[in-house]
Amino acid sequence: MSLILEEITISLKRGKKLIDGLSLSVAHGEIFTVMGPSGSGKSTLLDAVGGNLGKNFDLKGELTLNEQDLLLLPPEKRNIGLLYQDAILFPHLSVGENLAFGLKDKKQGRAKRRAEIDKALRQAGLDGFYDRDPATLSGGQRSRAALMRTLLSEPAALLLDEPFSKLDLDMRDEIRSFVFSSIYERNIPALMVTHDPSDAVAANGPSISIQVI
Repeated sequence: MSLILEEITISLKRGKKLIDGLSLSVAHGEIFTVMGPSGSGKSTLLDAVGGNLGKNFDLKGELTLNEQDLLLLPPEKRNIGLLYQDAILFPHLSVGENLAFGLKDKKQGRAKRRAEIDKALRQAGLDGFYDRDPATLSGGQRSRAALMRTLLSEPAALLLDEPFSKLDLDMRDEIRSFVFSSIYERNIPALMVTHDPSDAVAANGPSISIQVI
């Protein structure tokens, strides 16, 4: 039971290949790192897994998550969380309201929903930040809030697209440790793309390098 990619080939329509026959398996509680330079198709690979591949691409191969064929599902039905290098929070919502956006619909009742959000804020080191304006947060605080919003949606897998590349060096280790420990704790498979070897070392999981074709 994991995230499995088998013989994935991604090409521009009537054009060059970006990914050629890539196969990998990501177990629960594991972070699989895909490394490569700009232009090697790393982010495009995540788009394919998440169901966000543009219409100008062709995709061949098999994608399964917990034995379910992802290629048969639209993005909103794949139950895959995304974490990007830009920790984007909705500016018109408070920090707590941003997290509420990620809550599963099954979390019924205002009191229960608020308790779930307050718990997530405490876990992220943001206790008491429910009513804070996102614009007042530091880069690290935004990253933690964005991760907790994603995790509150209870994803079956997580995709990480260069999530630490825009953080200061002093902050990178802290946020990376928080993200990875959250993944381990929830025992979900995570696929991370990066150009930074230290990310792969910190993930302490399998890795693969791809090159520009």
